[in-house]
Amino acid sequence: MGMGGISIWQLLIVLVIVLLLFGTKKLRNLGSDLGGAVKGFRSTIKDSSSAEESSETTESPAGPESLAESAESAESSEEAESEKESPKA
Repeated sequence: MGMGGISIWQLLIVLVIVLLLFGTKKLRNLGSDLGGAVKGFRSTIKDSSSAEESSETTESPAGPESLAESAESAESSEEAESEKESPKA
């Protein structure tokens, strides 16, 4: 008996059926696509974790007051831009 009640012969039969249904070329392409996706995922995770570490060391955490001030300044700059764009008669 193999893993969880599945013998090695049952696994081989399933493998042969999958090969007959999909063919080796499709399975090879599927494997390479899956490998590329995993590699891209790992590199993205590594890049984001290194970016978080560098931003934590260079920037100080923003307090609630500075967040409120930045939101107010963004709103006022948007209002000023919209007044410039819309002509008043």
